[in-house]
Amino acid sequence: MTENAKHSTHPESTNGDRPEPASGRTRRRFITLLGAAAVLALSVGVAGAAAQDRQQELADAKSKLDDATAHRGVLTSEIEQFSSQISDLVGQVAVLRNREDEVAAELADKQAEFDQAQKELIELRDRLAYAVKRLSDRLVAIYKSTAPDELTLILESDGFEQMLNRATYLEAIENQDADLVDQVRTLRDSTRETVEKIRVARDTIAAKKEELTRTRTQLEARQAELDAARADRQASLDSVNSNIDHLEGDISDIEADIQADLAAAAAAQASSGGPPATLPAGPVVAGSGDMIWPVDGPVTSPFGWRWGRMHEGIDIGVPSGTPIRAAKAGTIALASVYGGYGNYTCINHGGGLSTCYAHQSSFAITSGAVNQGDIVGYSGCTGNCFGDHLHFEVRVNGAAVDPMGYL
Repeated sequence: MTENAKHSTHPESTNGDRPEPASGRTRRRFITLLGAAAVLALSVGVAGAAAQDRQQELADAKSKLDDATAHRGVLTSEIEQFSSQISDLVGQVAVLRNREDEVAAELADKQAEFDQAQKELIELRDRLAYAVKRLSDRLVAIYKSTAPDELTLILESDGFEQMLNRATYLEAIENQDADLVDQVRTLRDSTRETVEKIRVARDTIAAKKEELTRTRTQLEARQAELDAARADRQASLDSVNSNIDHLEGDISDIEADIQADLAAAAAAQASSGGPPATLPAGPVVAGSGDMIWPVDGPVTSPFGWRWGRMHEGIDIGVPSGTPIRAAKAGTIALASVYGGYGNYTCINHGGGLSTCYAHQSSFAITSGAVNQGDIVGYSGCTGNCFGDHLHFEVRVNGAAVDPMGYL
């Protein structure tokens, strides 16, 4: 083997080496078996109509599975969104509960003020009643009194000293009457202020209660809506998952039937001594670079880490017997059975660049120069694999690189 074809001797991971996700595994089996069923119908000619029916049945089941899987993705996304919204709402409820505690403390303070105001009001009413009675008594006394006016009392005084004493006494009476009037006025104003204070406190308490009730009602209603919507989506998701399980079971049954048909066809072919069936060479499919696609089919497994190890090429899903073209002109450096790669061909393109083709059912050429597009072998499932496909590699100085950069 030349330096350009050297690489790890570990067999690469193919379709059936290790378990993979159900959706990817079903898709790869579908592609492989669909192509295999086509080969069965074309090459054997036995029960051709039945093979075509199985192809259509498998394609229909796969289409339904794809639709159900897409629907499951949508439902899962919606459930995650509802759960996120409910989580946010739970946080808002927690904030509200803290606010309820704060308002409850405020309400307690307002209630204490209310109780105190009521006590003050009762006391003020008593004091006002007493002051009003005193003022009334004084007015009655003044009305009934026949005492002379100040001038008469002063002129009838026996001397200057008696005159001063009488004047002082009269002034004291007048001051006492004025104080009594002021006291009544002050008590009246205090009573009005206390009543207003009580009214404000009562309105504040009522507003706080209304705010809490309204907010709590809104949050509870919104949470109920989200819970109902999430439950509805979850029920739909459960139904879709059940449908997916049913479809995957149907696909498995169809695959088993196709495998049985393939096995029967292979046995009949072997007993008749005929050569392995091959398909006609398809059209040349150009890549975006200077290489062409070795076969025309979907990439069923990309380059990179897969199941804990490096997948050093790409898997292209095609039926067994599909002609494999040289991706670029060069010289065959290796064409032999090579470990887990099965029938393995590597072409040296010069400048440290090489391409390799694994799991071939048979070789078309094993040495010499090849032109771009020449058929070097036929796809199959030799080596470590459970499904027909082509494992295609691009190597630079022996190190594997992503082939998609060259196609």
